Amino acid sequence: MDPLLLVGIAAGAIAILLFTVIKLKWPAFVALLVVAVLTALAGGIPVQDVVPLMIEGMGGTLGSVALLVGLGAMLGGIIERTGGAEVIAHAAAEALGEKRLAQALLIASGLVAIPIFFDVAFIILVPIIFAFAKAAGHRGPVAIGMPVAVFMVFIHNTVPPHPGIVGSTTLLGEDLMGLVTLSGIVLAIPMCLLVHLVGKRVTSGVFALSPEIEEKYAGTGAAELGSAGHGRRAAVGGNDGAAVDGASGSSHVAAASSLALAPADARTGDDFTGGGSTAVSSADGELAGRRPSAGLVIALILLPILLIALGTVGGLLLTEGSTAAHVVSFLGAPAFALLVATLAAMYLLGMMHGWGRAQISEVMDGALGPAAIVILVTGAGGVFAKVLTETGVGNAVSGLLLDAGVPILLLAFLVALAFKVAQGSGTVATLSAAGIVQGTVMAGDYSSMQVVLIILAIGLGSVSLSHINDSGFWIATKFLGLSVADGLRTWTVLTSALGFTSMLLLSLVWMVV
Repeated sequence: MDPLLLVGIAAGAIAILLFTVIKLKWPAFVALLVVAVLTALAGGIPVQDVVPLMIEGMGGTLGSVALLVGLGAMLGGIIERTGGAEVIAHAAAEALGEKRLAQALLIASGLVAIPIFFDVAFIILVPIIFAFAKAAGHRGPVAIGMPVAVFMVFIHNTVPPHPGIVGSTTLLGEDLMGLVTLSGIVLAIPMCLLVHLVGKRVTSGVFALSPEIEEKYAGTGAAELGSAGHGRRAAVGGNDGAAVDGASGSSHVAAASSLALAPADARTGDDFTGGGSTAVSSADGELAGRRPSAGLVIALILLPILLIALGTVGGLLLTEGSTAAHVVSFLGAPAFALLVATLAAMYLLGMMHGWGRAQISEVMDGALGPAAIVILVTGAGGVFAKVLTETGVGNAVSGLLLDAGVPILLLAFLVALAFKVAQGSGTVATLSAAGIVQGTVMAGDYSSMQVVLIILAIGLGSVSLSHINDSGFWIATKFLGLSVADGLRTWTVLTSALGFTSMLLLSLVWMVV
């Protein structure tokens, strides 16, 4: 088929996708499937082959996504319910001192964001953000809370087992999942410093808080470090669900409150997943006063990362095909590493802290419900990507831009950025961009590290220029009490600073690999 016609089909598919998601408010899962069918028919796929192609695309994507996202959600769910986020935050604050509360919470949030979806992870930390901001003498929670929110969403978009980065890695290089994980974590280290420095400047002004948040902040007690503040959550004041009570599992009430505050036309992204567990009333009484040690929680978060690092490094050092190489590869497979960490968390965080088997099972199963939404959307994105590849639409678009002199790394970033700005969902942005460049990447003579950089570039495009059509924008601004204008001045500026700066770093690395 003529390349220009294929480009026209791509433009039409994108337009329909945006129209159905933004204007018609269709669920992303349905919109992606419908657009995939229309694109397949327009691209010349025989009608009898359309459904088999969809099944192939769904199955090929879900193989890794279901395992990693599901296990990651369960690990994050049990860490959430046992108060792991709080103990890490307090341990970091005690280690760095009362004068570095912002830095301590930023580091702690980075650890918490690895296994827990952004929305739930941030809502869990809201009471701690308020208490730390009060202790640091800030007029409001924005100075500490906004850098934390942006850093967490950055990790959500660039580090597995989160859905977008897992989906794009599955499409472009499934065997590179470990290397993508380690590279994403390495990239997050300088971005932690950057978001702190830029965040201090961006949040240095005086922000008019919403009356509700202003009242809550006024009633917040300053964080107490040491034994006085250990083992309990800092209260935000009030009991209407906007604070997160670790003993009642009310983070989901808070999440619902956030959506109620956001305009209907802002709820178009599928990234508001509620990735934590549902409330488990039978465990509520058991949780009070039973917090794990910070060292244990950190060890459980680092366990899969260390196993993945073992497999990645071992694969480079050991003789290919040897028994040792096979064993190391098995131990370092991301799915196995997460399974080991999840089993360890079930015992060490659950049974050792007083939960019965039924309670542990209820918490773990509860974490899978919200994760299922993400998995299905990611699978639908895989269907769309498969259609783009099979029809040649992706090759036509990427080929046209490459012929115009756009480097593949920049192309991947810009395509994801365009999808992100247009419709808000990072998952849809990453999978759509991966589908467009998939054929070019597979056909090109790129090294493993270059493919990893392309995958990360897609993730960076999906975090940059985030604005009012992104659910994350509303979660951060409403829980911190900001207006839309102040959200654009803070959230949008910081996400763009991290995305574009990281892209510059990737470009420098690309020159030497």
